[in-house]
Amino acid sequence: MLLYNYKSKKRCIYLLDYACFLPSPTLRVPFSTFVEHSRLVSKDSPKTAHFQMRILEKAGLGDETALPIAMQFLPPQPTLNFAYDESHLVVFSTIDELFHKLELNLDCIDILITNCSIFSPSPSLSSMIVNKYKLKSSIKTFSLSGMGCSASAISIDLANRLLQIWPNSYALVVSTEIITPNCYIGSERSMSVPACLFRVGCSSILLTSNWAERCRAKYQLLNVVRTNNCANNKAYKSVTQEEDVEGKIGISLSKDLMFIAGETLKSNITSLGPLVLPISEKLKFVINFVSRKFLWSNTIRPYLPHFNKVFDHFCIHAGGRAVIDEIQKNLSLSAQQVEASRMTLHRFGNTSSSSIWYELSYIEAKGRMKKGDRVWQIAFGSGFKCKSMVWKCNRNVDTKIDGHGPWKHCIHRYPVHIPDFRKL
Repeated sequence: MLLYNYKSKKRCIYLLDYACFLPSPTLRVPFSTFVEHSRLVSKDSPKTAHFQMRILEKAGLGDETALPIAMQFLPPQPTLNFAYDESHLVVFSTIDELFHKLELNLDCIDILITNCSIFSPSPSLSSMIVNKYKLKSSIKTFSLSGMGCSASAISIDLANRLLQIWPNSYALVVSTEIITPNCYIGSERSMSVPACLFRVGCSSILLTSNWAERCRAKYQLLNVVRTNNCANNKAYKSVTQEEDVEGKIGISLSKDLMFIAGETLKSNITSLGPLVLPISEKLKFVINFVSRKFLWSNTIRPYLPHFNKVFDHFCIHAGGRAVIDEIQKNLSLSAQQVEASRMTLHRFGNTSSSSIWYELSYIEAKGRMKKGDRVWQIAFGSGFKCKSMVWKCNRNVDTKIDGHGPWKHCIHRYPVHIPDFRKL
């Protein structure tokens, strides 16, 4: 019986460290450059260039975001070779940085998980990494695609489940979005929006179930909650890759996206709440639920638990200004609590699945992460999906030792004021 209890006990999963891609200044695309490039590429459709300019004015992106070299040519060249070049650049550099920081040998990796929604080559991205670093033949590899911006959290969930099976193992998770193949140059407005927001980015995260690593690990994984709303047709079609009337491929965003995201978040919170909320908040929620269902359903508003009492830091997917605004409103968060998300969007743009790691790095670079702090990472993805991850800081994060990550050259300038052109 004792042996059974020992084997069935859930293992602690530790995050040793992670690294985020820092683009070279040569890849920088200021607002003026993007607009000029758009006008030249869309010279036969000036309304498209004007629309993209309006989107960028409201998006909250700064002048230091980066695009791959293939998208800076006139005209853009979204070829397979350039897509490989982008993947080699972002993936290998983050893996090299991560293992340099940890002073670990790559031979220790037992599990490798990559996620990239649009670019799904053969051989896979995980095979590309195994070939580059000559990893051991017994490694278990997985390549996820089509998962959208929530793919990193889904990869962490998969790693968590695999590490429960294989004790004392190490799992490398590489999250990126290779945007070269997603170079949309058409005139469909629903496809022009994501084309304006997506930028170069990547993160590499090392997880382990090795209890001996608990002292130097940065975080411990507490909860992972996934909400999948694919059965709903409107949610399923809210973010899709498709062709426009001219046969040009791009990512299309539905007009109902914000509403769908809000509803999916509510479902996710309903599942997450019982796992993390204190008894007092649970009681208030239950009383409110019973009152609305059986007594005065039309006069009582749904009770939103105060997650501020549970979490010290919030990392909301930097999908766009509207996404951050909506979640800030729904969760009643302060400006400082969404600061990491807004500043990540400003500095790096929408880096898809890796954005929550740039946000976590921002909090660390600001010196705000202390031992015992709890972090809530919220990610959204096509389908439509919402994923929550809860981490507990395992030790004080000291920037003198751990560094500033991708913020090392600019953290002293942040936070910055971002004008809201929507109010003008």
